[in-house]
Amino acid sequence: MRRAKRKNAAGHQSKRWELPNNGLSRVLRDFIETCGAAGLSVLTIRQRQRATRRFILWAEERGLNDPREITLPILERYQRHLYHYRKANSEPLSFSSQYTELAPLKAYFAWLTRQHIILYNPASELQLPKVIRNIARYVLSIEDVERILAVPDISTLLGLRDRAILEVLYSSAIRRSELKRLLIYDVDTKQGTLLVREGKGRKDRIVPLGERACAWVNKYLNDVRPQLVAVRDEGFLFLTAHGDSLTDDHLSGAVKDYIEQSGVHTKGSCHLFRHACATHMLENGADTRFIQALLGHSSLATTQVYTHVALTKLKEIHNATHPAKIERLNATRAQTSDATMSDERAQLLHALAAEDDDESPASSLYRRPYYPRPGRRGPRKKDVHDADA
Repeated sequence: MRRAKRKNAAGHQSKRWELPNNGLSRVLRDFIETCGAAGLSVLTIRQRQRATRRFILWAEERGLNDPREITLPILERYQRHLYHYRKANSEPLSFSSQYTELAPLKAYFAWLTRQHIILYNPASELQLPKVIRNIARYVLSIEDVERILAVPDISTLLGLRDRAILEVLYSSAIRRSELKRLLIYDVDTKQGTLLVREGKGRKDRIVPLGERACAWVNKYLNDVRPQLVAVRDEGFLFLTAHGDSLTDDHLSGAVKDYIEQSGVHTKGSCHLFRHACATHMLENGADTRFIQALLGHSSLATTQVYTHVALTKLKEIHNATHPAKIERLNATRAQTSDATMSDERAQLLHALAAEDDDESPASSLYRRPYYPRPGRRGPRKKDVHDADA
């Protein structure tokens, strides 16, 4: 059965769609080469190319072929087109997806302006949609994680490999793209560390790897990987059955299958283990700054997403401190605590009386001082009596 060809946000088929030969498309290659020379990541360059091509096709359908013809109202019209666009499942594009389609256009037209191809930048005043950081709807519990980890058949080569992959995902909280690029020498099982090369933002970082994950990686390296290596070993840690490096689709499909087989009903794949690792560590008292270093976030605001999903600890604190809960507890303990409360009250009153006795000499310091009126030699009898009192 043939799959229906998927269409992108511009309404065109995602494969084999050629760009028209016009002014907008002729400078696209130079723009992409400039992005590569600037040191941008491959994923960023790829997304800029895709988003710009989609806009060029959309503009060509409307008779817009030259960069000088593009104005701010036209870009805003394209933004409304993305807003009203519906995918194959009739769902709209998320604001995050709309942002991803529009942000490359700002870079594209800014580059055209710097190259003096156009006189002004029409995208400089374009307001991008606000990206709302949604928290995870479902976070795997510790029991859920253990159920998923127990699914792979470790009596087989690929099952043992997959168990090691799941252990690394949960222990280190690395991304799917970071795991597939791991090399053999990036993992130090003796020190319990893992080197992530060129993570998000092309930044390297070293993260800890737990003892259990190290044990499964060692078993995979000793028993499985030598049998998966092809004629040419490129040094990747995890390999397919044919000796190649793993792909995004391969990892996502395998992890999703294990989640379904475990009986855990939730959407998602590799990223679920990243959320679970961060949340479980936060619930056990880890500081947010350490979680930030583990996840490789450049901003603490990104890590704050995980602090809102630690509901287990929040519910414990809620049950222990909410007034409604306290009233219920006091109602059940009222009869047994009356005598204790009366004793405590008596002791408190006695202590307060003792404090009054101790502070009585010093209390005169805070009385209103006596100032004699002119023509009077001393205080009246009432004043003397008050002073002696």
